[in-house]
Amino acid sequence: MNSTTFSETVNGSKNNPLTTEVIKTFQVNVGLRCNQQCSHCHLRAGPGRKEIMSWETMGVIIQKANEARVPIIDITGGAPEMNPNIRRFVRELTKNGHHIMLRTNLTALLEEENRDLPAFYRDNRVELITSLPCYEKVEVDCVRGDGVFDRSIEALRMLNELGYGIDPDLKLNIVFNPMADFLPPPQKALKEEYEDELGTHFGIVFSDLFTITNMPIGRFLDGLRKNGKYERYMELLRSRFNPDTLPDLMCRSQINIGWDGTLYDCDFNQAIGLKTLPDFPRSIRELDPSSIPARTIAVGDHCFGCTAGAGSSCGGALLD
Repeated sequence: MNSTTFSETVNGSKNNPLTTEVIKTFQVNVGLRCNQQCSHCHLRAGPGRKEIMSWETMGVIIQKANEARVPIIDITGGAPEMNPNIRRFVRELTKNGHHIMLRTNLTALLEEENRDLPAFYRDNRVELITSLPCYEKVEVDCVRGDGVFDRSIEALRMLNELGYGIDPDLKLNIVFNPMADFLPPPQKALKEEYEDELGTHFGIVFSDLFTITNMPIGRFLDGLRKNGKYERYMELLRSRFNPDTLPDLMCRSQINIGWDGTLYDCDFNQAIGLKTLPDFPRSIRELDPSSIPARTIAVGDHCFGCTAGAGSSCGGALLD
């Protein structure tokens, strides 16, 4: 097995480490609690997790994002809907002119205490990034739990009724993750498949589809090791390294903020506790928004997942 590290591969490709450029996004993980416990979750989120971002931390983020004039706030979890302050957080960020992207697993919107959230998201023009790793019931329920597919379809229909996926200002995006240890298919072709299957069978429309490679961390890593597939998967990722993906990696234009305010370069680094390097602030409370310095990005071999094939980011494939 090839043992070349990601850092060595990048240095050999571009003759220097990965560094950030202009920061366009604060990606905020508001907690690890989730109403689902998916087998591929890189953060090991689930109903039993207690980590939830406090309003005090949210207040610091609002202040720093406003002072830094960061255009995009990307809210993730867990299930963001399970943070009791999510409405107040979104409302304050919207009031300050930030574009809000929120990642929902769809079924959290059907919880009784969250029934108001779809209309709330609509009224605040929140862009939704929804999880539906396949358009087939058996596959989705296998990964996400019995009944999740049907409930996801119900939530998508509800969002369509509110104008999501129809009104250009109400973007409804779907995320695809492979079901096993392989790379995603071409994003454009897969979007057409989803459009055909969801439209024909359920009358659902959506704005875009994002393919995201499974990172060899979290529960997906547990499954790889359990089935003796870890080395083969890592070899696949290494062998498909594509230097053309490096300019557009998401870590180069964002700061990731954990539920407790700790700073990371991306959500995957957060999942394994790989903080920003020591020459950069380690907490949002320490960040000077008037002068966010360029930084060298902390990397690990899981980063091969973002640079394999057409590349992968929280916004889907990096290359056509």
